[in-house]
Parts: sequence; structure tokens; C-alpha cells
Amino acid sequence: MKFASYDIVFQEIPNEITLAVNISDCPHRCKGCHSPHLQEDKGMPLNEDALRTFLAKYGAAITCVCFMGGDAEPEEVEKLSIFVRGETANRIKTAWYSGKAEFPESCSVASFDYIKTGPYMMHFGGLDSPDTNQRFYCVENGELIDRTLLFQKKSTNCC
Repeated sequence: MKFASYDIVFQEIPNEITLAVNISDCPHRCKGCHSPHLQEDKGMPLNEDALRTFLAKYGAAITCVCFMGGDAEPEEVEKLSIFVRGETANRIKTAWYSGKAEFPESCSVASFDYIKTGPYMMHFGGLDSPDTNQRFYCVENGELIDRTLLFQKKSTNCC
């Protein structure tokens, strides 16, 4: 699994300062994708060493690491999420933005604090659209709690 880029963001996960890691080789090829360059197999390996480097550089400034993609290797995304939590004694939360319609059965939702599911469909719009097919969840006690409305309202409360 490779990452093409990363950035510190404030909109992907409500009330979190998030290191968003953009994973390449997306298998979905959604029409109207805002990041078509991530459909290519390019970038640097995303592994524990890369995450250690990110955490050393940004760990004091961030509250969440969000894996943007990785649907070609869901078990690897889960493994890296567990790694981040362990390295930071659960101080830094983890999130996964997946283009899959359903969370993979091979993974546990309890391995993440936040999960976004659903392919981008132009006619439904993104998370900020009241018609979106995508869903944003907070994970509480191993259960998915739908918080998609946080992106459609001016609410500041998350999980």
C-alpha cells in the first residue's frame, strides 16, 4: 500500500486536527472523483515506519490520523490504525474514509474511532449534501453511530 500525499486538515473529521494520508491505487474509479490521481499506483510505501515518521513530526499537533482510501487492502488499513493507537497510547484517534458501500467484514469497526463509507456518486453529492449516499460514523463501544448530519449542519458536536 502506498500514499501519494498527506496534509493537516480540519474538515474531514469534526472537532479533530487531522493528519489525512491520501492512499493511492483506489479501485473504485468513481465518476467525478475529486482526486483522480489517487487511482494510480504511485507514491511511497505506507507502513509503520512512515507512520512513525509522521507521528514524530506531527504527533503533538494532531488529534487524529485519517486514512483516505486503502480499499484495495482493508486489512492493512486496519493494521495501521491499530499501530497508530498503540504508538500513541490511544491519544491520537484514527479514521478511515472508504469508498466501499459497506464496511469490510474482514475488519473490525472497533479498530477505528471514525469511519466514512460509500462511493462518491455525483448525483447524490458528498457528505455535505442532504441527498448523499455516503455515511460518516463515530464508533462508540464497537457500534457505528451515524453522524453524517454533522457535515450538513453547523453543529460543532461530534461523538
